[in-house]
Amino acid sequence: MDTLILRVQKTQHGFTDIKKAADELVASQTPEVCIPLAHELFKSEIHQARMLATFVFGRFAAQSNDILQFMREQISRDDNWRVQEILAMAFDQFCADTGYENAFPIIRDWLGDAHHHVRRAVTEGLRIWTSRPYFDEHPQIAIQLLSQLHADESEYVRKSVGNALRDISRTYPDLVRTELSSWDRSSKKVAQVYKLASRLLAE
Repeated sequence: MDTLILRVQKTQHGFTDIKKAADELVASQTPEVCIPLAHELFKSEIHQARMLATFVFGRFAAQSNDILQFMREQISRDDNWRVQEILAMAFDQFCADTGYENAFPIIRDWLGDAHHHVRRAVTEGLRIWTSRPYFDEHPQIAIQLLSQLHADESEYVRKSVGNALRDISRTYPDLVRTELSSWDRSSKKVAQVYKLASRLLAE
């Protein structure tokens, strides 16, 4: 474990080698080795070690509800923003392994979670939403799910929602424009999301 931590600690920006280390670990070891090791790594004060652990958990979440719950209830409480970025990727990995349509109830459930990091793991993790299976054929559903959070109490979530809708507007401008036209922009929170989401749309 110490060797792994020393390796990933060298990463000061980005996550490429940390993900590579996670992939190598999962490819070379059994779940019986990887999962306990990930739990130990997540206890580290070194954020890169917790990032590595989160990548590993994401690889096994589709096989274990306990791991998925750990991601939701424990990793989401990590106060390091870099770990939260990896949580978003780990959730997307879970959805990919489960199948996005099959994961739909979990996606919806996480979007309704009380903790903003859990909600944001979904809004950010699935970007670009309409490049994902199921949502590529049902863009309106992606837009509806994201738009439910357009007045979210968390600026962290709202920015992610606005950016995710802007992504979708590249391919489905009319659908996004129609959704945005229904918003009450008198609220500063909503106006902020509207500005982000409509950036690529001609007035």
